[in-house]
Amino acid sequence: MRAAAAPDETGDLRWLEQRGPAAPGRHRDRMTAEHAVGPGRSGARRDGGGPIKVGCCGFPRRLAEYAKALPVVEVQQTFYRMPRPQTAERWRAAVPAEFEFTLKAWQLITHPPASPTYRRLGREIPAAARPRYGSFAPTDEVREAWRETRAVARLLGATVVVFQCPASFAPTREHVANLRRFFRDAEREEFRFVWEPRGGWPADLIEGLCRELDLVHCVDPFADRSAYGTPRYYRLHGRRGFRYRYTDDDLRALRGWCQAPAYVLFNNVAMWEDALRFVHELAR
Repeated sequence: MRAAAAPDETGDLRWLEQRGPAAPGRHRDRMTAEHAVGPGRSGARRDGGGPIKVGCCGFPRRLAEYAKALPVVEVQQTFYRMPRPQTAERWRAAVPAEFEFTLKAWQLITHPPASPTYRRLGREIPAAARPRYGSFAPTDEVREAWRETRAVARLLGATVVVFQCPASFAPTREHVANLRRFFRDAEREEFRFVWEPRGGWPADLIEGLCRELDLVHCVDPFADRSAYGTPRYYRLHGRRGFRYRYTDDDLRALRGWCQAPAYVLFNNVAMWEDALRFVHELAR
């Protein structure tokens, strides 16, 4: 369990443009990925099978500054509350064409309304409608939530969508049936679907479902092994919680585990500094 809740990382574009500089003394903030790996590389290393792309879960810096330093970001706002189309268009226009957005699918697909994350939804779900949300339920509400997620992903030019499940989404017969139905029926288009299960799913069941449904199994590599899928997709939540800062030994171990193609997304209090340090480690 995380030591503390993650901050609101994204906000809208005005927040990204206006956020002030880092506190004095954080010298690594000024070591961009381009400095670490050479001009034009910007945090993506090729290792035979494609790039290793390093970034953060959310925006720890202004978007323009972030995009100069790292090649990919995982948008968190789409999980809590869908941004307006104009906001997504501004995000896309504010960064170079080669910059990549991935994003988390809307919580209305994955999480039930009892989840505390619904406090940030911005609207109330009527009591009578609550059973029709979350857990990949075969309902019009979940299908509409996917359509809205997909629309924003297309505006961002994203090709990777992350479906992070709550621990309450355990491997019951109903949940497995819901998962199968959702991913078989979802309009996939060009998207790569990434699934981050929690709640005690057996490794063989995860692998079997990922093979059957063409999913990438997302893990924190310090906690688990990815069972299936290319590219690998790693989300690093902090070895002892959100406030954890990765050590040099941690990053050396991470480098040894990473085989291209892969995404490595930091989601801890020092995500910015740790991502830049990892880019430097990859360049050694």
